[in-house]
Amino acid sequence: MTDVAAMLEILRRGAVDLIDEADLARKLARGPVTVKVGFDPSAPDIHLGHTVILRKMRHFQDAGHRVVFVIGDFTGMIGDPSGKKATRPQLTREEIARNAETYKNQAFKVLDADKTIIEFNDRWLGQLGAAGMVRLASRVTVARILERDDFQKRWKAQQPIALHELLYPLAQAYDSVALKADVELGGTDQLFNLLVGRDLMRAEGLEPQVVMTLPLLVGTDGVEKMSKSLGNAIGVLDPPSDMFGKVMSIPDALLWNWYELLTEEPLAVLEALRRRVEDGSVNPRDVKARLGHAIVRQFHGTEAADRAEEDFRRAFSRGEVPDDVEARSLPATGGAPAAKTLVALGLAASMREARRKIAEGALRVYVDGTDAPREIRDPEEDLSAGGGGVLRLGRRFIRVAWTR
Repeated sequence: MTDVAAMLEILRRGAVDLIDEADLARKLARGPVTVKVGFDPSAPDIHLGHTVILRKMRHFQDAGHRVVFVIGDFTGMIGDPSGKKATRPQLTREEIARNAETYKNQAFKVLDADKTIIEFNDRWLGQLGAAGMVRLASRVTVARILERDDFQKRWKAQQPIALHELLYPLAQAYDSVALKADVELGGTDQLFNLLVGRDLMRAEGLEPQVVMTLPLLVGTDGVEKMSKSLGNAIGVLDPPSDMFGKVMSIPDALLWNWYELLTEEPLAVLEALRRRVEDGSVNPRDVKARLGHAIVRQFHGTEAADRAEEDFRRAFSRGEVPDDVEARSLPATGGAPAAKTLVALGLAASMREARRKIAEGALRVYVDGTDAPREIRDPEEDLSAGGGGVLRLGRRFIRVAWTR
């Protein structure tokens, strides 16, 4: 196997779209390529779903290529319409600056900081001015932009599409022109934007970039893509025991996809492990624990991963509260109804979901000074009445201190 073929085998892992592979092989054969990835700092936290692309960036870094982490301080003020049914709220420069700083710090838990080039796209987009933006807009037709699936759905549903949203794919595409990107990575929901980048690079007389998309990681609920707002995310800064417990809560059906996208386990090893689970010789719970250990180890180290696994086994085999539990404080003025508390803690995405979980008997409370947990069945019960303690919902534990 040639060096390029071996490199392609690693880089293809987990990819959905690769447009096109022959072009990528030619670029790799010429020498180090410039790989561009854009991140709009629309929220301050990075979760495991973001790390799917960060890990692919790291693969390119490890292979000796130039990786550019583009922070969309300009495009973030527009708001990426990908997958959105309505216009995004526009962020201020101050909000973007704060989020960008935390993005950088968290991204380096996956990327090699010494090999990562950080760029802010306001450096070139902000310099275009009105005349430059008009010239740029002349390169792409309205018909081309309206081919985008998100826009088509909103148009047919007679939902508003703001004019500035139509500029987003063009602005992201210009990043590729400014950086003369050889490759651009993105989630599958970014395919249209990435292809517009190829179009614009041709229009500007440049060799078009190769486009590679990665899957959108399904969250811990096993249904929706991972999102903090949906309460199905695992943050890269989550405490080790919390992170391990959340991994253990995922449906068995997600196991192999998470292994492929979030670990470096060889695919042949995963296939052999899958066969052993299917023939009953290995318990899926043990395979999940191995996955949880691997993920915690990446972000917190081996010692923390060992301790998180032991905490989990102690909690769920012997019913004890783990040593390492996430601590939160919540206001209890006027009481703390159980369902409302679950939503406030991010343990449920809505009041409806919170009430359902409570009705199913999933919520238990360990009140300070007592040994055994108490099951909560009333969604209106005041959880602050007994003082501080630990809430357990399924496999998650949170120590809550009430403020008045």
